[in-house]
Amino acid sequence: MKSTFEIRQEYFYLIEKYGDENKLAALAMKENIERSPLYYNGHLKYSTVHIPRIYTKVDLDRFQWIVGTAYGIFAKVIGAYFAHAGYRALFPFSQELEELILTPRGYDSIIPISRADIFYNEETGDFGFCEINTDGTSGMDANRILDEIMIDNPAHQEMIRRYRFETMELFDRWVGTFMRIYDTYEGKVSHPNVAIVDFMDKATWREFQEFARSFQKNGIDCEICDIRQLHFEDGKLYSSNGHVIDAIYRRAVTADIMDNLDDVRPFLQAVRENACFIAGHFCTQIIHHKWLFYILHHPETTKFLSPDETKFIEAHIPKTFPLEKDAIDLEEVINHKKRYILKPRDAYAASGVFAGVDYPQKKWEEQVRLVYDNGYICQEYWPQYVNQNIDFAWGKGKWCPYINMTGLYAYDGEFAGIFSRLATNGGIIATGHNEQAQPTYIVTDKTNEVKK
Repeated sequence: MKSTFEIRQEYFYLIEKYGDENKLAALAMKENIERSPLYYNGHLKYSTVHIPRIYTKVDLDRFQWIVGTAYGIFAKVIGAYFAHAGYRALFPFSQELEELILTPRGYDSIIPISRADIFYNEETGDFGFCEINTDGTSGMDANRILDEIMIDNPAHQEMIRRYRFETMELFDRWVGTFMRIYDTYEGKVSHPNVAIVDFMDKATWREFQEFARSFQKNGIDCEICDIRQLHFEDGKLYSSNGHVIDAIYRRAVTADIMDNLDDVRPFLQAVRENACFIAGHFCTQIIHHKWLFYILHHPETTKFLSPDETKFIEAHIPKTFPLEKDAIDLEEVINHKKRYILKPRDAYAASGVFAGVDYPQKKWEEQVRLVYDNGYICQEYWPQYVNQNIDFAWGKGKWCPYINMTGLYAYDGEFAGIFSRLATNGGIIATGHNEQAQPTYIVTDKTNEVKK
């Protein structure tokens, strides 16, 4: 089987050879994307480029190993958090959040759903972690829609005639995982009512609808609920429609919940009383929070990890420090801007993130001084994998260097699929700024099959 790089070169050849056809096709793709569920709330969530993301069986095996190793480490960190008050004190959580984290789950799974965003070098197999998402893990619908729209891409159609292209289905598989975990829940009922719960003004509504359809297709009642419109009475949680909620697929991120405590008291009461199944439980915040990378390198964590797990962290988790005087010198950060990226401790969608490579020295110094000792972390800037792609529809129709991010979905600790994003003109991939998405395929020879 050819390498990923060799297969991508065939795309280059086909796009160059049939340039006019590809340009016209990209305009058709643009029109279809802008009429798709990727356009909502008055703007387009994701545009795309002309070469999709492709991986081989070699990459697939690598991703399964990454997810399995990381999940084993995360399970140990969560276990230590529950077991030792001294270890809990290393985390910057409020007393109320700590109490929510320590409430009983009532089921077996530790992290029902997550996505590890990594910088993966397709030529060497090396990688570095960017962040871990548990609460609000998204992007599944972009994969599905962009795959459908690739039918308009003539270069891709020619490649399908040469190779077998497989996608990794993420909706029905999640429903199966969700219900398998629910079956271990101590308060389970035979026919549960499921609610997908979020702050609806921040929700990826169309994606929720697709998940709801998958639950319903599998014979499971499901509704989409604003977390602020739930109510709790006589030990049960109810939707705004008056339905008892037996199981929750939580998409509301913990940071948003903690910022709106007074609006979500009924939901929190259900958590404290273990009144319904909730995937995921607040213990996932231990892994979701950007403080995790600092904790992973901490000597107290190394004590309970195996030598191989410690090596994994040293090789693939960027060094991370509190951006404060007791942890890292201000002048060190200012004078070595290419080494560092600054992030809020608990934010998402690249909000408030500053990479030194993107700033002239004077502006970088201003940014560093502004957030120093102000709730930020300072992290090693990981060299990102760059390759060439072309955007005929939203871009200039010229080959450009793109930085790439590979999101590895894990359902109950098992590798489940990939979310691929990329960007040009910057050192970070930022939602609402320069971020684009690609459909992702596992490519094999026509004679081979891919295990999903």
